[in-house]
Amino acid sequence: MTRTGSQLVVFSTLFPNQAQPQAGLFIRERMFRVGRTLPLTVVAPVPWFPMQSLLRLIRPHFRPDVPAVEVQQGVTVLHPRFLSVPGLFKRLDGVLLALGAWPTLARLKRQGRLDVLDAHFGYPDGYAASLLARWLKCPFTVTLRGTESRHARTPGLSDRLRLALERADRVFSVSASLLEIAAGLGVAREKLQVVGNGVDTGKFHPVDRVDARRALAIPEGAKVLVSVGGLTERKGFHRVIELLPALRREVPGLLFLIIGGASAEGDWGPQLRQQVGELGLEDCVRFLGTMPPEQLKQPLSAADVFVLATRNEGWANVFLEAMACRLPVVTTDVGGNREVVCRDELGEVVPFGDAPALQAALTRALARDWDRDAILDYARANEWDGRVATLISAFEQVHRCGDVADIAEGAG
Repeated sequence: MTRTGSQLVVFSTLFPNQAQPQAGLFIRERMFRVGRTLPLTVVAPVPWFPMQSLLRLIRPHFRPDVPAVEVQQGVTVLHPRFLSVPGLFKRLDGVLLALGAWPTLARLKRQGRLDVLDAHFGYPDGYAASLLARWLKCPFTVTLRGTESRHARTPGLSDRLRLALERADRVFSVSASLLEIAAGLGVAREKLQVVGNGVDTGKFHPVDRVDARRALAIPEGAKVLVSVGGLTERKGFHRVIELLPALRREVPGLLFLIIGGASAEGDWGPQLRQQVGELGLEDCVRFLGTMPPEQLKQPLSAADVFVLATRNEGWANVFLEAMACRLPVVTTDVGGNREVVCRDELGEVVPFGDAPALQAALTRALARDWDRDAILDYARANEWDGRVATLISAFEQVHRCGDVADIAEGAG
C-alpha cells in the first residue's frame, strides 16, 4: 500500500528488538498496521547507566545491548539511550527519558519525519512525550495499555500521569476500564477514545487438532489447558499450577501447556519449575518456551481451554488469539478482561484471588460442550481492519488540528 499522510513517530520503551524479540509485540502489531498507510518511524529508547555491564556478571540477561538502528518489516526503529539507574530515581524516568530521546526526535523533526508523536503507556513514556512535544512544538497522543491503573494510585507518579494525559491532544485506551481511570484523574472525556486491539486471523486460526496434538505428543483423548504470556508473577501461571492436583482428581490425565519466557517484568521460570516439582506435576505441566506468533496456532489448536489467572491487564490480545483458534477463555476479573470475554459463550471471568472460583470455572470449562464456531466467529468480528481505520483517522485529525494551532499561534 502506498504511504501518504501524516508522518507518525511511535514512541515507546517497550518494543521488540534483536536482543528482546518478544518485548512489546502488541505495540508493533498494532502500529505497523497503521504504518501501511501513514509513514512511520519508531523511537524505542533503551535504559542505560555507566556500570550496567558489570551487573551482567551477576544477572547475565540484564539490559542486553541493543543496536542503535534496526529495520523491522521495512520500518526504521531507532534506539537512543537514556539514563536509568536500576531501582533508583524512578520518579525521574520521565524527564530522563525525554532528555535522552530529544536529539533523535529533534533530528526527525528537522527531516520532516515528525508530524505527530504517538506514545505508548502513560508513564514514563507519555510524560516524556508531553515534554518532547512542547520542546518540538508538535501534537502528541498517548495510548493507555494497563500500567496506568497502578501508576494512578502511586504517589509521585499519579500527578505526572495526569499531567501527561491532560497535555495530550488525544488519549487512546485499549479498554473502557482504562478510559475510566483517565477520566477519574480529571482528563476531559472529549479527548478520550477507546480503540481496542484486534486479532490477525491470517496468523491465528485453527489447524487440524489431531495433527497439532501429534506434533506435541499429546494423547488424543487428554484434556488440555494452555496459557501464553511472559513468565511473571502478574500473569498468574502459579495460580493455575496450585490448582492442578485437585483438578487432576476431577479430570484424570489433564495437561497444562505454558508458553512464554522471561520478559521485561522479570522471569519466574525457575519459581514455576520449582513449584511444579514440589507438587509432583512433572508429567502434567509442559513448559514450551517462547514461540513466534505464527507458531502459536499449533498449541492453541491442540488445547481445550485457554486460562490466564492474571493480576492486571489492559486488553489481552492473547484472548482473541486463543478464540481465533476456537478456544474458550477462563480468566480473572481485572482490567479489560471482561470487555473481551464479554459473553457466556466465550468463557468465564472469575474474581481475582478466588482460587475456588477459578478451579470451579476450569472444571466447568473442561466439561462443557462449547460452540467453538461461535467463538471463532467472535474473533473474526474483532479483526484489525476496523481498529486501524479508526486510528488512522484520529492521527490525521490530530495532525490537522496541530497545523491549525500553529497557524493561529503564528498569526497571533
